[in-house]
Amino acid sequence: MHEENETARIEAFSDGVFAIAITLLVLEIRVPSHESVAASGLARTLVALWPSYLAFFTSFVMILVVWVQHHWIFTQVRKADHLVLYWNGLLLFVVTFIPFPTGLLAEYLLHPEARVAASLYTGNFLLVTLVFHGLWRHVSKGGRLLAANAISSNRDEAARITKHYQLAPLLYLAVFVLSFISEIASIVSCLLLAFHFALRGWPTSAT
Repeated sequence: MHEENETARIEAFSDGVFAIAITLLVLEIRVPSHESVAASGLARTLVALWPSYLAFFTSFVMILVVWVQHHWIFTQVRKADHLVLYWNGLLLFVVTFIPFPTGLLAEYLLHPEARVAASLYTGNFLLVTLVFHGLWRHVSKGGRLLAANAISSNRDEAARITKHYQLAPLLYLAVFVLSFISEIASIVSCLLLAFHFALRGWPTSAT
């Protein structure tokens, strides 16, 4: 594979996977049963679903940020080798798993076993950051896979991405550890980190 636009297929396939993963999240918000509504009323029952709303919103924002970061990386990449394909596949693997811990968290956030659900949830996003770190390290090593502008006039942008993915795993590791102390705090921290990296990771170059 040596064509200049060869990463277009990777991005197109990845976009489809991201779209499916982000769509599946809403399926974890279940319509209240007639029995629940009869016992508490529809309004109160809907309010009681707040763990589902929190899990859905947090995961939606996280996947959206991951998708944007994925695009940011591939604006810097000129060509792909086989390892890029496997790193990208590993990233899609951990992203497509997100709906499961999202549903688990929605179901068990107010349960005595909430710690397990929160740890799996935050651990999943820790894996996402680790894979992103590995993907970028591979494509940026030596600059052979980067676009010409990424290693000359746009060198600063590549440096920003490198710094970005060095910091993210450490912060998400802290959130993962926090999940063993406070489930709610760890989920809120996940959401805040998503907004943080969405703003700090905004590309400065035209794409």
